[in-house]
Amino acid sequence: MSGAQTATGLFASLRRLAGTTAGIVMVRLQLLGTELEQEKLRVISALWLAGAALLLLWLALVLFVGFVVLLLWDGYRLAAVGGLALLFAGAGGWLLHLARQRLTPPAGGAFALSLAELRRDRDSLGLPDE
Repeated sequence: MSGAQTATGLFASLRRLAGTTAGIVMVRLQLLGTELEQEKLRVISALWLAGAALLLLWLALVLFVGFVVLLLWDGYRLAAVGGLALLFAGAGGWLLHLARQRLTPPAGGAFALSLAELRRDRDSLGLPDE
């Protein structure tokens, strides 16, 4: 008998089935882990953008108050302070818009790839849809 001969019988079939099942579960868990990492990075990125937007909007408010105070004085200082206030407000609003876009879930929702793979597994096993 050679060592390359495959085992047959009920226990050998069950062992191969268990190995295949473990492999499928391991691949699905790796895919889920990858998607969790992507979701974490997306949320962290959006939070950083939101923080920067809030900082710039706060600075715009301070500059606007300074603008109103300087409005009572003569000279061209008003245009500079008003322009800076508008610039920071515009940048803050743009960053806030970017943060909102990043917080919207991707098409198909979170974990769409994992769900598609699980549906494909279910279909290949011939299980009915729920």
